[in-house]
Amino acid sequence: MFPLGLVLLPEEVVPLHIFEDRYKQMIGDCLEDDSEFGIVWLSDDGLKEIGCTAKIAQLLERMEDGRMNILVRGSMPFRLMRRIEDLPYPAGDIELLDEEQLAEPDEALADEARERYAELVERITDERPDAEQLAGLGAYGMAATIDFALDAKQALLEARSEDQRMRMVGELFVNTMKRLDHAERAGERAQSNGKVRF
Repeated sequence: MFPLGLVLLPEEVVPLHIFEDRYKQMIGDCLEDDSEFGIVWLSDDGLKEIGCTAKIAQLLERMEDGRMNILVRGSMPFRLMRRIEDLPYPAGDIELLDEEQLAEPDEALADEARERYAELVERITDERPDAEQLAGLGAYGMAATIDFALDAKQALLEARSEDQRMRMVGELFVNTMKRLDHAERAGERAQSNGKVRF
């Protein structure tokens, strides 16, 4: 288990620099056994109980002193049931979290969230994802490409239905667009010294 100051979502890929001896051993064991480890957010309020399993997608670099740069991909949300203290690195018993079973997913809600996502990506990159790309994206897949506040990401990780996550990411995309609008207006005002130019 790796307590970190970040929240990993399923499908998200993040780089990690491994430098502490205990984590060098843990990652070394995972590489040797082709096994996963868990990332849990160590927030200001303490260690969260919901985390995400992480698969080492790529070993980018291994230095002579054992330090490593790796890429990991989020896999499955889990609940930390019990800490295990007698191993050389942090560990625990976990329970993988099941999805809440819904009769029918809300396709209109999903389509709306994907549209908000497409608008946001187009705003940031000047390129709109194509319809086929969008149709294949779930809430985790969309959220994994946008830098959200850690508490918002943790709430997504803890949500147990795709409809709930789609509603949440849709709202996050709308709020992000509003912040971009505000930042642009503030930038324009700063350039004009607060005066309107004619």
